[in-house]
Amino acid sequence: MKIIIHGGFFSESGTNQEVKHAKQEALKQIVQQGYDYLQTHTATETVVYTVSLLENNELFNAGTGSQIQSDGCIRLSASLMDGRTLKFSGIINVEEVKNPILIAQKLQAAEDKVLSGKGAQQYARENGFDYYNPETPQRRQEYETKLNDSIRLGTVGCVALDADGNLAAATSTGGKGFEMPGRVSDSATVAGNYANGVAAISCTGVGEDIVSGGVATKIVTRVSDGMTLQQATEKTLTEMKPFDGFVGIIGLTAAGDIYYADTHPYMVWASYDENIKVFS
Repeated sequence: MKIIIHGGFFSESGTNQEVKHAKQEALKQIVQQGYDYLQTHTATETVVYTVSLLENNELFNAGTGSQIQSDGCIRLSASLMDGRTLKFSGIINVEEVKNPILIAQKLQAAEDKVLSGKGAQQYARENGFDYYNPETPQRRQEYETKLNDSIRLGTVGCVALDADGNLAAATSTGGKGFEMPGRVSDSATVAGNYANGVAAISCTGVGEDIVSGGVATKIVTRVSDGMTLQQATEKTLTEMKPFDGFVGIIGLTAAGDIYYADTHPYMVWASYDENIKVFS
């Protein structure tokens, strides 16, 4: 059983080391909670649970503490990929909810598995997800003062391998900040979040770059075709160099191989298995 999580790029809320350290400490606690949960739950249940913890921590740009778009609204996106059933579900640009990943989980059993905008919000309300304002004072200040010199990149994600050898991936984001309303990020697409019976990947970075590179599906497909996780990741990220793709990934294979990589430092991440705990 193994688990790896990411919290986006630490510079998205500032470039100081204090922010990075705070995120690392939060990831340390959350990956421990996720690993403990994995002992008695499936990979799919675990990635949902763990991403919900990340969404609830305002240090990260997902759920509470998400970035504010150019019209002053917060819109959230999240997705879930079950590597055993090969079912993908997602929620795009939903407003006024606390945990978009829980809505994505609910959609796994629905006929229409990816919803956006007002339809997504209506589905949330009809299924017991009450009104919630994810705004924090820091994000409001950033919006009002338009801190264009900050790097507003951040997403959270989790991939897990359970005791039965099943993989799952979950990703959630509050967007890049000040974007045009209606923009769709990679987080609720198979480019940013994908898993099958062989490998699972969650991405962070610039959504447009990740979609252009088809990153998560491309890596998983290459591992399925015989590459190692490292080889598949390196080849995929190399293919993004012509447009200076900004991406970070975390990945797991059914054999238990863990790998992470980023094209632009520094992504914050943490992994946990029976033998090693790593934070960066």
